[in-house]
Amino acid sequence: EVQLQASGGGLVQAGGSLRLSCVASGFAIGDYAIGWFRRAPGKESEGILCRKPFDPTTYSADSVKGRFTMSSDNTKNTVYLQMNSLKPEDTAVYYCAVVRPPTTSFANKCRREGYPYWGQGTLVTVSS
Repeated sequence: EVQLQASGGGLVQAGGSLRLSCVASGFAIGDYAIGWFRRAPGKESEGILCRKPFDPTTYSADSVKGRFTMSSDNTKNTVYLQMNSLKPEDTAVYYCAVVRPPTTSFANKCRREGYPYWGQGTLVTVSS
């Protein structure tokens, strides 16, 4: 069974950094498309980073470009979200999600509709 467990959220001051982890079980992350999403208070759900397996490119939302980076460790079957230069507007619940290839157009555009498997989310709060 495909399962995802996100962790690493917490309280951080503006300008600081956090690294979120998403541990996968029931599948190999190297064979799946991976996405990081967030939902901020009063805002729509936003796909911030998405990548497909065996694809050198990674989608990055303009809101996090240059500050957030996605990486993975296939040995640990874990995906990471490194968040730097955090801003108060980054405050949100962050989710990891995956989909088995072939990916749909929704997944290719980093849309939540393209990802059927989700972690429980972890809260990141950035204070000013």
